[in-house]
Amino acid sequence: MNLMDLEVKGVATSPSNQIQSFSGRKKPLQKEWTSKSWTMQNPCLPVVPRLDLGSLVGSDDEEEDVIPENLPASAGKYKLKCQQYKTEMKEGYKWYSQRNAEKTKSNITHEQSPRNKIDDMEIVAAEKKKQTVAEQVMIDQLSRAVISDPEQNVTTEKQGSAPILPESNIAPLRVRKRTLHETKIRTQSSLTENMLSHKVQFDSRIISRNGRDACRELIGFFFTHDQSLTIYEYRQFGKNRTNVLPFIQKNIYSHQRGRRKGKQYQLGDFYIGANLTFLSSDHPRLSENIKENTLLILRITNIDQIALDSLRNDSVEHEDDINSQEANDRLAFKAIQDKLKEQLHKRGVRILTGLAKYFQQLDKEGNGLLDKADFEHALKLFHLEVSEKDFESSWLILNDNGNGKVDYGEFKRAIFGEMNEYRKSFVRKAFMKLDFNKTGSVPIIDIRKCYCAKKHPQVISGHTTEEEIKSSFLETLKGDCSKSDGVSYGEFEDYYEGLSIEIVEDEDFVNILRTPWGI
Repeated sequence: MNLMDLEVKGVATSPSNQIQSFSGRKKPLQKEWTSKSWTMQNPCLPVVPRLDLGSLVGSDDEEEDVIPENLPASAGKYKLKCQQYKTEMKEGYKWYSQRNAEKTKSNITHEQSPRNKIDDMEIVAAEKKKQTVAEQVMIDQLSRAVISDPEQNVTTEKQGSAPILPESNIAPLRVRKRTLHETKIRTQSSLTENMLSHKVQFDSRIISRNGRDACRELIGFFFTHDQSLTIYEYRQFGKNRTNVLPFIQKNIYSHQRGRRKGKQYQLGDFYIGANLTFLSSDHPRLSENIKENTLLILRITNIDQIALDSLRNDSVEHEDDINSQEANDRLAFKAIQDKLKEQLHKRGVRILTGLAKYFQQLDKEGNGLLDKADFEHALKLFHLEVSEKDFESSWLILNDNGNGKVDYGEFKRAIFGEMNEYRKSFVRKAFMKLDFNKTGSVPIIDIRKCYCAKKHPQVISGHTTEEEIKSSFLETLKGDCSKSDGVSYGEFEDYYEGLSIEIVEDEDFVNILRTPWGI
């Protein structure tokens, strides 16, 4: 192997080509210098010299980097890039900070108010319930339209009377299994899904002092193509089992009392707070409690306002004299209510619950009807001043059938007014939570267990204890109950009816119900 081969392979041929040490060292490391020899010559630990950055160079050919004192100003494009970089960094940090702040705020909000999540769940459950009822109504009406048509029987009889030849292989019609899909009969009264889609859906409740009837969940439909209506009841058994049953069969109905008695229901009769009246004798499937009263009165509590406005634009209804008469009746009652509200100041609960108990004692027959003298005596007994003119005008409106007797619940609602349906929905919800057995009455023991006064303002401020607030509430509630060991729905509603008179804002009233009952 010659010298040329060694040079090509990169092997050093002379000491001058060996790799040199750092220039910072005074003496280069000799050949075959080991750590053992270093230890033998230097028994003490070596002192690490101070690092001189200026002496670190890659090779002998490299020059030492020297930073001049006076540098020229940077170029414009580099200054612009630097400014853009700073701006982007600031914007990114600002966006990141805002995102973290919003996330922290949303977490705190959810932790402080879990009620929002519960409210959303209730809204979803209510919408699902309405959808279930609407689907059941469409199924019922579309499947019954042709089967229940009397023209089917007439046509069948004609075909059945036709002579059948002996040699015919077709069996007689009375023997053959005949289903709806095998018939070719076309009737004039058959409904279609398009016709049934023109409807207004509404929620309603029964006006009754019976808790089982007052807390029924009713959903109704008014169809504009034939001015008919139907009402279904939504029942829930446990957590998962539900049922939808017809409460009022689909038909064309008329008003049974008031200024519009005998007139057919129209689209303008449906709004929140409107009453629908039916004869109990026309509906044999109603419960015995409801049949005890001649009239079944339903109150509309909620309505599909979008569908109602759309159908109103398409339909034309003429104003009549009855509208003005009803408006005058409402004004007459409003004048009496305003005068009595001043007299009920700070004693609304005691007056309304006491009146209800007194009316029940006068009602010997148990039908809820009292005569004119009974109402006059009750107003004097509770020191409620109503002028003779106002009383006579209200009596003429209420005694529309002329039999000399009026339901005392209706009399109270007319002269004292009543809370709106939004407030009343929470009263019903609280009672339904207490009456988990659906008996219409709640034992006092269960009310004591469920009532929570921890967040009462006087308890929070320290002026009174939770037990004192609870005892005061139960004492007031029991004082005017017909039974000492239980509270009926009517008595529960009367208590909050009197409390509602003193409270102006709806949300304040709802919070009073939500806090102690946990709804």
